[in-house]
Amino acid sequence: SSTIINALQLAIISCNLILQSSNKSCTMKHLLSAAVSVSVCVYNTQAFSNIHANRSSRIVDGSVAAPSKWQLHAESNPSCEVLLMDHFNINHEKGRHDALRAFYFDFLGCAIDPRKQENIELGKKTLWMNVGMHQFHLPEGKPDAQVFDGVITLIHEDLSALMERYNDYLDGDEKFAPLKETEFMVGVLDDSLLMVTDPWGTEFNLMSSDDPEEDRASDVGAQPLIEGHKPSEGLKLEDLTVYVPHDANLEGIGRFYQHVLGAPAIEELGSESSISISMGERQTLTFQYHPDGPDTLVNHHDFSYDEQDEFPSNHGPHISLYVTDLAKAYQSAAKLGVTYVNPRFKRRAYSEEEALDQCMFRLIEIIDPLDENKEVILYLEHEVRSAKTRDGKKYKSCPLNEV
Repeated sequence: SSTIINALQLAIISCNLILQSSNKSCTMKHLLSAAVSVSVCVYNTQAFSNIHANRSSRIVDGSVAAPSKWQLHAESNPSCEVLLMDHFNINHEKGRHDALRAFYFDFLGCAIDPRKQENIELGKKTLWMNVGMHQFHLPEGKPDAQVFDGVITLIHEDLSALMERYNDYLDGDEKFAPLKETEFMVGVLDDSLLMVTDPWGTEFNLMSSDDPEEDRASDVGAQPLIEGHKPSEGLKLEDLTVYVPHDANLEGIGRFYQHVLGAPAIEELGSESSISISMGERQTLTFQYHPDGPDTLVNHHDFSYDEQDEFPSNHGPHISLYVTDLAKAYQSAAKLGVTYVNPRFKRRAYSEEEALDQCMFRLIEIIDPLDENKEVILYLEHEVRSAKTRDGKKYKSCPLNEV
């Protein structure tokens, strides 16, 4: 098929780029790496093509630059009530801080969040990895890691440093030794596009920026930085693509986000097999039919039950986002019957008053507001946050400069 042919061509590009970025001759392990990228490309071509096709380049005609995706995004969705998607929470394998650090810090170039710095020294518990104003929260699994069934898209200023590190990994650099015998893999598409698999199987798309200052947006916000440390090499978490079953009601998903969170779908970015939801002016949350076909089982939750708790604990991944009006969002979620409390976490909001006190509440069931039967389309946990406390001050964890 054309997909296989394209993937083979991309594998050749992989080897060529490795040759170009290294003075060494192309060894067998480099060739094997290029060949392995064929499987990565075949598996993930659909998800990648959607994201890449939708990211506008800044083409200059004379002295006038074409508007960026984010300018178009803001103009077409002026009433979006989501400010940003600030973090993605996914468990890592217990006892494997070495692989966690080697991938997120040494390879991806994420910044160490000072609020979890002590856990790096302990070599256990949760780590936070910063990418611009966004984060990964990585608690310990019990004991296994979670593998996100989707794609995480990060924007970097330049991918050459990542390619150099990948060459170092292939050449046996001890810094990357913890990534050996794991699922870690890099598929090279060209000098602006990489497909990367983390040590446990979660897929990333890494793209180079056409406007690093706009993408980092330090004038808009930033995560805290350890004194003397450099900012993250990654500029932003641009898109989170969530795979869904082929019978999932995409239009119903769009109505859910509009109704509950005031986050509209972006028509220009959608397709027959996907829908993209605005996460403020700079990010998208995309739901896409699973590329492995209609018979693929899709799960984004992992429930455990305790008779003492009103709700089941969810050990699956979750996203965190900030909204302009927490009370409004809570009321909409409560009316639809989708408010949720995860006993796994200490902060719990069983009512609107508790949500306002804690500046957050959770939901996990995605339901079409027009469905009289209220059937769950998908379980995906959301931590919905307020940028402000009750007294109007900025919430302490909010990365935005102004709220």
